[in-house]
Amino acid sequence: MGALAALPLKNSSNFFVKRPQVVKRKRCARRGGGRGERIEASQRGKFKAAADRIRSKRKCKNFRKTKTMIKYFIYCRKSTDEADRQVLSIEAQIAELKEFAKRENLEIVDCFTEAKTAKNPGREKFEQMLKLIEKGEANGILSWHADRLARNSVDGGKIIYLLDTGKLQSLKFPTLWFENTPQGKFMLSIAFGQSKYYIDNLSENVKRGIRQKLRNGVYPNKAPIGYLNEPRKRSIEIDPKTARLVRKAFSLFATGKYTFVDIDKFFFEQGVKSTTNKYLRMDKIRNMLRSPFYYGVFEFAGETYQGIHKPIISKALFDKCQEIIRRKSKTHINHKNEFWFLGLSKCKECNSAITAEKHFKFYPKTRGKVRYDYYRCGKKHDYCSQKYVSGGEFENQIREILFRHSLHELNARKMLNWLHADETNEKQTAENKMSLLKPQLSNVEQKLDRLLTGYLDQVIET
Repeated sequence: MGALAALPLKNSSNFFVKRPQVVKRKRCARRGGGRGERIEASQRGKFKAAADRIRSKRKCKNFRKTKTMIKYFIYCRKSTDEADRQVLSIEAQIAELKEFAKRENLEIVDCFTEAKTAKNPGREKFEQMLKLIEKGEANGILSWHADRLARNSVDGGKIIYLLDTGKLQSLKFPTLWFENTPQGKFMLSIAFGQSKYYIDNLSENVKRGIRQKLRNGVYPNKAPIGYLNEPRKRSIEIDPKTARLVRKAFSLFATGKYTFVDIDKFFFEQGVKSTTNKYLRMDKIRNMLRSPFYYGVFEFAGETYQGIHKPIISKALFDKCQEIIRRKSKTHINHKNEFWFLGLSKCKECNSAITAEKHFKFYPKTRGKVRYDYYRCGKKHDYCSQKYVSGGEFENQIREILFRHSLHELNARKMLNWLHADETNEKQTAENKMSLLKPQLSNVEQKLDRLLTGYLDQVIET
């Protein structure tokens, strides 16, 4: 019977009871010590599952340890520079990212925010964040989307290079998943490329729309003073409140008696002020008086286009203002004469003009150079025998001549009194004439204002 028990049994046996097989476990060091124990083969699956669970817990524990070692920078960006829109968007991104970091148990070191487009490289906060990552202050970035980090190949390349060098170990986005593997970096480069394609395609669409506006004669920028942008019609219409003042400003400047500062004061007194309730910028006044937009045409990208907007002034008035601007902006070059007495006298012998020369003498002891002036006859005629005269001697001759022809002090005072009296009379006469003309001028200005208002309200047709 013992020999039969040692034989392997078949399933088809009808005479012997199947002896359970045993598996001897490897000897393991337990707290209580002891030898390895025998377990049934049917229990082997349970022990294997328990071992797998233990290994899984150990892996999860190690993963959590490595996860807490990564320090993250939060980066939020908004393309617009408008403060009110920027703050809302930035705050929304920060709130979402902090909630995501809390849910994923991420350690946040610092938060960077800026309101600049990512189309071109050179963002200050972004560059500052990358420098801190290179120094080792953080090794992860948390952002809303990949397009918040880069929309150009330069910034996107910097991010991928930091991942390659190991200085940047993790990128987290609530809107997409990234893993620091070759496949993950490949997908990240595709996301950066897609962001660049979006901004490039948007730029082309905007340029196409601008070109079509120019063909239609529509000014593709913000309306200047005197006009309003009509969003419903997508056109530029006359502003009845300020158009009359613009027409008046051109008329005043065309007289030649008003400067840019005077026009700025005129607008301020009439209630046209800056957004900070102050005077308009001087360059804005200057550009307004130089803009052909007000008589019906406009310039864009170096080209001139005929606009479909209604003009406020005539081209003749605009040309007159441009002539005054050119006249006032001419640079007056003062040719400073080095010789004071040229043109005051002529040679007594031959009646030729007096000319002058300067000479320099070098003194070795003082290592200095001294200038000496000499006056002489221009010798238009060869027979003149006059020689050079030093500057000091020539000055003495001029002084003697002036003293001989100067007035006595009493006579000079009398002449000054006569001049002052004559000036007072002329001033009084001019004021009397102005007082007579002011009512007429005011009447004409009122008529012009009524005509302009009627034209702007389309009551009067040209």
